[in-house]
Amino acid sequence: MTTAITNVRVFDGEKALDATTVVIDGTRIAAVGGTPPAGAEIIDGTGATLLPGLIDAHTHSSDGTLATALRFGVTTELEMQGTNTRDNRSHITGDDTLADVRSAGFGITPPGGHPSELIPDDFEFGGPAPDGPMPLMPFSTTPEEAAGFVPRLVEAGSDYIKFMVDDGSVEGHPGIPMLDQATLDAGVAEAHRLGMLTVAHTLTVDATRMAVDAGIGGLAHLFMDRPHTADIIAAIAASGAFVTPCVVLNASMMGITAADLADDPRVGPRLGEAWTTLLRGSYDRYPQGRLADVLASVKALHDAGVDLLVGTDAAPFPLPFMAGVAHGASVHHELRYLVRAGLTPAEALRAATATPARRFGLTDRGRIAPGLRADLLLVDGDPTTRIDDTLNLCTVWRRGTPLTIG
Repeated sequence: MTTAITNVRVFDGEKALDATTVVIDGTRIAAVGGTPPAGAEIIDGTGATLLPGLIDAHTHSSDGTLATALRFGVTTELEMQGTNTRDNRSHITGDDTLADVRSAGFGITPPGGHPSELIPDDFEFGGPAPDGPMPLMPFSTTPEEAAGFVPRLVEAGSDYIKFMVDDGSVEGHPGIPMLDQATLDAGVAEAHRLGMLTVAHTLTVDATRMAVDAGIGGLAHLFMDRPHTADIIAAIAASGAFVTPCVVLNASMMGITAADLADDPRVGPRLGEAWTTLLRGSYDRYPQGRLADVLASVKALHDAGVDLLVGTDAAPFPLPFMAGVAHGASVHHELRYLVRAGLTPAEALRAATATPARRFGLTDRGRIAPGLRADLLLVDGDPTTRIDDTLNLCTVWRRGTPLTIG
């Protein structure tokens, strides 16, 4: 089936184009610009903007949350801890009612290290056991153990390798076991030897410095324990690492809710009661933090030329102790935070489309260009000048299959 979206503004993932027509043929983008082919279904995009499908560069996902994400125009999620590794996601790859996904598997951490401190002692997940093999738990306390787990994670289907660098201080559990520099260095070096992208969970300046010194490819969080300094910004920029700030998560950790987002009539009906309720709460584990400092750090990184990616750290289920963020909806919230920090709307959109696709090697998506996947999002208005318009969702296409947004 051939579809032509006409009279539309086009943001191609990098910039606004002069072209006003995009043609979808099957699962791919056939043309950008030109005349619609004979017999094509015509969608009049007057007053609307066509974007690449959005990418959430930090999630923890399940089939249900991937469906939710797609309803908000998020066509790909990058799982930073979970089970949707290469051999476990075949049912997702071909299901155009779910966002696509890539996964780190489980991150390298010491026994008792992050994220164990987040789970209450009396909490029971309940429900059926997950399908497929149990995930590889790469608990490491020595350089040899960390390096030894990396090829096993690759063989088990991890798309990138994650390292937890966290002493628990931000989460209210200071002193939990944490990777030391030598162990982190060894794991990162082995991952690079095998050609794997590396990412690190870091919530403090000191942990960020450790990860940068180890040669990490990307930071899955932005530090929130203190204001940035010129030195740490320069170190991140010089390393070439990207940063996924997850401002929505930092705000929630500080006790700031997303109630305004939950109250938006464009959000609640698509999200459902359980997740909307979570948006009205927060993690509230680091109330002494300052959101203004986080936003200033985002701007400093951007000004230094660091690639910023949109991410949310949304949980795989609506867990009461992981409140304040939700799949799909919080991507739009993060875009607002990036603009509030000083990025232009177009720069923020780039952080949710072309930039994560490039940094994670997803060469078939993240942009609107002939031959790429027809992962697309049509919204009323012009989010390149008013970022709030991203929530004016009309239609989402996943591999050319439309999902009409009610």
